[in-house]
Amino acid sequence: QVQLVESGGGLVQAGGSLRLSCAASGRTFSTYARGWFRQAPGKEREFVAHINWSGSRTYYTDSVKGRFTISRDNAKNTVYLQMNSLKLEDSAVYYCAAGSGNWPVVKYDYWGQGTQVTVSS
Repeated sequence: QVQLVESGGGLVQAGGSLRLSCAASGRTFSTYARGWFRQAPGKEREFVAHINWSGSRTYYTDSVKGRFTISRDNAKNTVYLQMNSLKLEDSAVYYCAAGSGNWPVVKYDYWGQGTQVTVSS
């Protein structure tokens, strides 16, 4: 059974940092693109960051550029999202995904259950 399991979410003060992890099991995703998305209450799920299979290319939504960093460890079948200088508007459920294709045409076939990130003032 293929699973993506996020961890590392929690409550943090504005300006603080969190590191999310997404561990995959059931198959190897070393050749898959990986991504992070988020969904705040009452809003649609939005793209946050993307990394290609080798880790050589990354892409971010404008609102997190310079603050968030996506990375991956294919040996551990894991992708990370380092979030610095967190803002109130970063509060959301964060989801990781795995998919095929090359940016920007990526089909995410696998999704995690999400981890809550809450930024307080």
